[in-house]
Amino acid sequence: MKNQSLQAFALRTLVALFVAAMVLTVSSPTAHATEAAEIDAAVDEGLERLFAEVPEARELAGKSAGVLLFPKITKAGLVVGGAGGKGALRVDGRTSGYFQSHALSVGYQAGVETFGYALFLIGEEDLKTLEANRGSFDLGTAPSLVIADKGFVRELGTRNIQSGIVAIFFSEQGLMAGAGLQATKIKQISPN
Repeated sequence: MKNQSLQAFALRTLVALFVAAMVLTVSSPTAHATEAAEIDAAVDEGLERLFAEVPEARELAGKSAGVLLFPKITKAGLVVGGAGGKGALRVDGRTSGYFQSHALSVGYQAGVETFGYALFLIGEEDLKTLEANRGSFDLGTAPSLVIADKGFVRELGTRNIQSGIVAIFFSEQGLMAGAGLQATKIKQISPN
């Protein structure tokens, strides 16, 4: 009887934490801006933070066909977790579309964190792949996705990358270790 009670408590706790994660995601003003101007302003600020933290990312942006930037992703969970936020695709320095990133995960995890990430679409084919799948793009199935740490980005000047998607995380804060994109889905949105 005591074991069943403990299991029920654990299940209620997990459900409550999952709901709290979704509430955090929904209530985040930058991550869930409803106006295109608010998303653009957050992306502008996010690009500046990224370039300040990883100066070599500016050169990578110049070599890329497009940059999809999510300035603030909120992630929370305890065994079951959720993450989400909104961003914009920039092509030739102008916004080409608005997107939402969301993920659901199960595993050893606990805590809350925020972070931003940028996807550098290196070649025209990478940009076309995203544009062709604007309804829903699953990063977990992207064959050419490279999650770059700051050391890798510093070496990019000596590498001749012609295609692929390079992901760079920035402005990580919170109590959850690490960040990943394994089950992340990106969907195009139409803000008000």
